[in-house]
Amino acid sequence: MNGISVRAKLTALYGGLFLLVGVALMFINYLLVSDKLPQATSFVAAKTQQLNVTMAPAIPMQQISPTSAPTQAAVFAVDSLEDYRSTTLSTLLGQSILALVITAVLAVLLGWVVASRVLRPLHSITATARKLGAENMERRINHEGPQDELKELADTFDGMLDRLAVSFDSQKRFVANASHELRTPLAVQRTLVEVAMADPDVKPEVRKLGEQLLYTNERSERMIEGLLVLARSDRGLVSRSPVRLDEVVNAVIRSSAAMAEEAGVTIESRVRPRPVSGDPVLLERLVTNLVHNAITYNQRGGWVHVDVGNDPALVVRNSGPVVPLDAVPGLFEPFRRLSGERTDSRNAGLGLSIVRSVAQAHGGTAMAEPGRRGGLIVTVRLAR
Repeated sequence: MNGISVRAKLTALYGGLFLLVGVALMFINYLLVSDKLPQATSFVAAKTQQLNVTMAPAIPMQQISPTSAPTQAAVFAVDSLEDYRSTTLSTLLGQSILALVITAVLAVLLGWVVASRVLRPLHSITATARKLGAENMERRINHEGPQDELKELADTFDGMLDRLAVSFDSQKRFVANASHELRTPLAVQRTLVEVAMADPDVKPEVRKLGEQLLYTNERSERMIEGLLVLARSDRGLVSRSPVRLDEVVNAVIRSSAAMAEEAGVTIESRVRPRPVSGDPVLLERLVTNLVHNAITYNQRGGWVHVDVGNDPALVVRNSGPVVPLDAVPGLFEPFRRLSGERTDSRNAGLGLSIVRSVAQAHGGTAMAEPGRRGGLIVTVRLAR
């Protein structure tokens, strides 16, 4: 943690205030005791005068002199009283400082404990905020305690999460419903175009227009399908089942062989048994997107390496054009693609977005980095 924690600041504040009050109390106590202890000279003078007055009738005047025994006794009494006063005040000051130091240490320790108890609800809020995501909006603090400021803060945070959850759920339902509703008219359009192009008497310009319409329609269908998968994975997993990731990868590689051969790309794999608890359809889409992206954004004579292991669960490397380091984070954003050779209008730009969303739905992460000689390295970590 960078800087000083709030608990340390509160502890220092408690200890500092206690020390300040303790010093003031010790100073006042010292002044009161010092004022109550008599001054040696005035005290002895008063007592000597009182003694002389008491003894005057019994002592002849000629026997009283400055060098008499009472005067010497008075000097001795003054010295003794001054020594007693000084020793008393020194002892009081020393013991007060020692007691103040011991009490200050106890105050700091107690302040640390009290600050920890006071800030405990804030730690709960922080922990909940760190674990919060679009896929687990059901988390709440549910702070139990007196109706104080911290209780009000926790309840306010829970209320904000409730509103956010409703908003996220409404947005996901809208994307899913809109995507689903758009599939039907797109399918009707494709059918109409194909029927029109099947006519042997169709003019060449009409056939060319039909091919363009089919191309655009196919791209729209892929985008709609990607949005449906993205909306489904963003909702999180309703149920889980055991899935063999290695078997999924082998199946995807076999189904992608024709695509790789057409693109002039070689696929190599190193697959080890790797069980995953999750959704087999979403995991298959994750692997398919990675393998297809690695083939699409490649070059003739290039290669794709697919590794399945314990941790990370999946690593897909491919050759191809150089990818700038600062452009990698944007590849995981929806509808974001690189310009130049990696831009392909046939793709909707949802491939890596779906990969990240599916990985997060399975309690994992998806990261990418540029290859040393070009291409991309995508690393996926999944919980078992």
